[in-house]
Amino acid sequence: MRDQYHDELDAITASLVDITRLAGSAINRATQALLDADLQAAESVISGDAAIDQLYADVEARAMDLLARQQPVASDLRTLITSLRMVADIERMGDLALNIAKVARRRYPASAIPSPLHATVLEMGQVAQRIVTKCSSVIAGRDLEAAAELERDDDVMDELHKRLFTVLLDPGWKGGIESAIDVTLCGRYYERFCDHAVSVARRVIYLVTGERVAAAEF
Repeated sequence: MRDQYHDELDAITASLVDITRLAGSAINRATQALLDADLQAAESVISGDAAIDQLYADVEARAMDLLARQQPVASDLRTLITSLRMVADIERMGDLALNIAKVARRRYPASAIPSPLHATVLEMGQVAQRIVTKCSSVIAGRDLEAAAELERDDDVMDELHKRLFTVLLDPGWKGGIESAIDVTLCGRYYERFCDHAVSVARRVIYLVTGERVAAAEF
């Protein structure tokens, strides 16, 4: 019975890895949709969000079931509570990729991102992809070193986010208000996507060590 219980805990971790990979695929396709005005890619992200939502609901249901049936204590309780919080972060990452895809669909057949900003937004998409890939590895291996690296990785995204605003606030900006709104929204979505990945990494550190990590310490 106890072996089955720990198998179920392991299955929850595996599902967390799966949902993180889905979020990574979503942000990759959303970036493609945004920059290339790729309607098919946008639609695949939008329709694919249902799979992320379903995994989220499954993880939540299994964790709550184990809490009710097993009444875990100590590290097992920490695993379940932390898993519930992590899956909420990851599901939100999927929602942010979904939001980017919706911007792309709304502006089709044009690209929502003006050509002078394509390189910056492409880099934001690449950084987001690297961060979510590392996040998946952190969950799977409970890798504390990689978890600590994610905060530094996120600094790159923060700098790119600032770069967008530098262009938008320049008096020479000729992209118009509508385009500026699209760029502002998408920049925020990428930035928040990575913030949630960092939050997951902090939760993994807590899961392994039992110690909470403040942003300034991470």
